[in-house]
Amino acid sequence: MNFIAPALWVAVLVALVARIFMKKRPLALALYAQAAINFVVGVGALVLGLWFFGHDGKMATYTGMALLCATSQWFMVRGWR
Repeated sequence: MNFIAPALWVAVLVALVARIFMKKRPLALALYAQAAINFVVGVGALVLGLWFFGHDGKMATYTGMALLCATSQWFMVRGWR
């Protein structure tokens, strides 16, 4: 559970912050769906970091997780419009 906890927190926070800062943009999905997609992306980044570095808890893994979650959120709210 401690392994995936950062992905859960980042997923929920990114989805909530997107609602605050991107008010004029239409949201593609409901809040829980955005958080779920971000969670899956975050866990994938953590697993990839575990595989690459051989152990968890590296700051590079957490940075990659945050960047990938932000990128997936940007796609979900159609940030290019």
